[in-house]
Amino acid sequence: MIDYAGLYAALSVQGFSPYAEKLKYAVDNALNNVNHGDKDKWIGILNSLPEITPSNINLRSPTVKMGMAHDSDKQTIVTIEQLLRQLHPWRKGPFEMFGIKVDTEWRSDFKWERLRNHISPLENRTVLDIGCGSGYHCMRMAGAGAKLVVGIDPTILYIMQFYALQKYCQQANVHLLPLSSDEMPDDIKLFDTVFSMGVLYHRRSPIDHLLDLKQFIKRGGELVLETIVIEGGMGQTLVPEGRYAKMRNVWFIPTPQTLMSWLIRCGYKNVRLIDVAKTTFDEQRSTDWMRFESLQDFLDPDDAEKTIEGLPAPKRAVIIANLP
Repeated sequence: MIDYAGLYAALSVQGFSPYAEKLKYAVDNALNNVNHGDKDKWIGILNSLPEITPSNINLRSPTVKMGMAHDSDKQTIVTIEQLLRQLHPWRKGPFEMFGIKVDTEWRSDFKWERLRNHISPLENRTVLDIGCGSGYHCMRMAGAGAKLVVGIDPTILYIMQFYALQKYCQQANVHLLPLSSDEMPDDIKLFDTVFSMGVLYHRRSPIDHLLDLKQFIKRGGELVLETIVIEGGMGQTLVPEGRYAKMRNVWFIPTPQTLMSWLIRCGYKNVRLIDVAKTTFDEQRSTDWMRFESLQDFLDPDDAEKTIEGLPAPKRAVIIANLP
C-alpha cells in the first residue's frame, strides 16, 4: 500500500538518481523505526479498504472529492467510512469519498484561497510541501497542474491517512514521505516551489529553518511561507514563556515586518506579504472527525482576541519570496 517506487523512478528520469537513493534510505529508515502502537492497526485498515474505482476525481474544488455514492453499494460505503474513522483525528481537509464527508478540524481550503492567486502558477512545476499533514494541499497543488508534488510530515498517522485517500484519489505524481525537513537529503535544489505552512513557529531556530529551506529550492524558485504572526513593528517578536494556545512547542512569533527582514537577511529576494488573517472558528474547530480540543478551547472564553494564556490570539501571515 505504501510504495515509493514511482517517486524514485520519476526522480531518476529527471537525472536525480543519487538523490533518489538517499531519499530511499531516509524513508526506509523512518518507516523501519516507527514505534507507534497503532502502526499495525493502521496498516490493516489500509489493506482492508474495499477496491472501488471512483467515477470522478476533483482536486480543484474546496472539498477534494473522489467518487460518488452510487459508485458502490451502500454497505461497502459504510465499511469505508468505518475504516476511515479509525484513522482519527483528521486535521487537514476537507475531503469527500463516495459521498462520505470527512469534516476535518481545519478548513484548509480557506488557506488555499488566501494564497492561490498570488503564487506562481504551479503548472508543470515540482513542488515540496513541508508539514503537509494528510496531504490536502498536496492534492490541491496537483489539481493546479504541478507535475510532481512531494509532501513531508514525520507524523505517521498523517501518512496513513494520505494513503487511505490515495487508494481512491490515484494521483501518481503525489507522494507523502514520513520525514521532517531535517531528515531530507541535503542541498538537492529540486523544487520550483516550496511551501512551509504552519511550521516556522514550531522551530527552535526560525533563522536556521529559513536557511535550510534554500537547499530545496531551484535558482529563481519560490518559497511560500505561512506562519503565526503578531501585530507590531520591525524587530518585534513574541517568545512565549510557556505554552501558546495550549501548544508547548511554539518558540518565535514575529511581526510580518520582522519575518520579512529575516527572509531578506537569509538571502531571499522579492519578499512580499500577501495576506494576514485572523484564525476563526469557521476555519479551525472540533468536528465529528476530530473530537479533541480545538481553537475554541485554546482562546480566552471572555476575550477571543487572547489565547487562554493571555497572549495575542493567532493571526496567520502568508509571505512569498524567491531564491536568487
